[in-house]
Amino acid sequence: MEARNSAIVAAERTRGVKYAIRDIVMMADALKKQGREVVHLNIGDPITYDFATPPHIIDAIYQELLNGNTGYSPSHGIAAAVQAIGQEAERKGIVNISQICVTHGASEGIELALTALVNPGENVLMPTPGYPLYTAVLSKIGAIANPYYLDEGNEWQPDVADIANKVNDKTRAIVVINPNNPTGSIADEATLGQIVELARQHGLLIFADEIYDKILLEGKPPTPLAKIAQDHPCITFNGLSKSYIGPGLRMGWAIITGDPKAHADFTDAFMKMARARLCPTTPMQGAISAALQGDQSHLADMSARLKTRRDLVVSRINAMDGFQCVVPKGAFYVFPTIQDAASDWDFAVDLLEETGVVTVPGTGFGQRPGTKHLRIVLLPPEDVLNQAMDKLAAFVDKRRRAETS
Repeated sequence: MEARNSAIVAAERTRGVKYAIRDIVMMADALKKQGREVVHLNIGDPITYDFATPPHIIDAIYQELLNGNTGYSPSHGIAAAVQAIGQEAERKGIVNISQICVTHGASEGIELALTALVNPGENVLMPTPGYPLYTAVLSKIGAIANPYYLDEGNEWQPDVADIANKVNDKTRAIVVINPNNPTGSIADEATLGQIVELARQHGLLIFADEIYDKILLEGKPPTPLAKIAQDHPCITFNGLSKSYIGPGLRMGWAIITGDPKAHADFTDAFMKMARARLCPTTPMQGAISAALQGDQSHLADMSARLKTRRDLVVSRINAMDGFQCVVPKGAFYVFPTIQDAASDWDFAVDLLEETGVVTVPGTGFGQRPGTKHLRIVLLPPEDVLNQAMDKLAAFVDKRRRAETS
């Protein structure tokens, strides 16, 4: 039989999968190989900078290993972890808990939920700007990201009127990321209440992505959406990656709440998917109860350091011609507008190639048409941030002088 020399072609479902946060790293790595100095302001990994996982969390994982807990766990997680998650949710005012499932990071929970809920051709309302994992997963399963816009003129609050206009007969769910990545905004309780009413009116499942809920830079802590939703079906995602400074631990969870009769079929499908992947990593699950029930003092220290860094970056950016930045109240990002650039992707690439400063263009998170932004991470120490801001200011000034000469 004659051998075929045709190329192995990737599945069509992968064509729309994009992840700008990591994609731009490939360009940065190419510069490093040339011996260039690179300043990373692109990855939301506290461990990369001067933050560390609290020791008692590390000790808990080590103890699980010493105890020989390296076999399979129940698909939904070990009892101690599930209990700790449930108690934490109840302390926040979340009731009507039907199911808790420990996942391989919050990302796996999001993927399991979207896969269990959405059919090809259906859509999910996505905050724009918003975390690109959702759009990548929706593309993979043949579904559609239905963007609703956050209002930059109103501190990046969700535009409820825009949400209402975007609902159609193919809409299955609405995603709320609070605090938001990439803007660092915190949705107020009145706005969240209006979103819940829209979800109730149209029979939509609520996805409450609250992974940054304990990183507060100013103002009131975010109100859990499930607390507002009460009996309306809601699935809340959280984990140890951000607030507990353990992104590589890959420990997250999903909490399904609301009237059990209303979400029973979805919950069954979600857990079917969870059983198919066997279980989350067993020894790492020991970190969950240690984190949620142990010493919380790192949270105040982390938030205080991030607030100082936020104030530094926002003041530096707002002093530059052609930039404007809303002050974030949570998480560890700023998302400034670039007023004088044809393309934020080209701006970010040119900035990287000329100065070695790595940012992420706003196109990677979605944005209102005609606007341009950069996402900048606030995690580096002040001296690194000042160095990066010096390079950004010089880059902007050089461009402006070139345009006017």
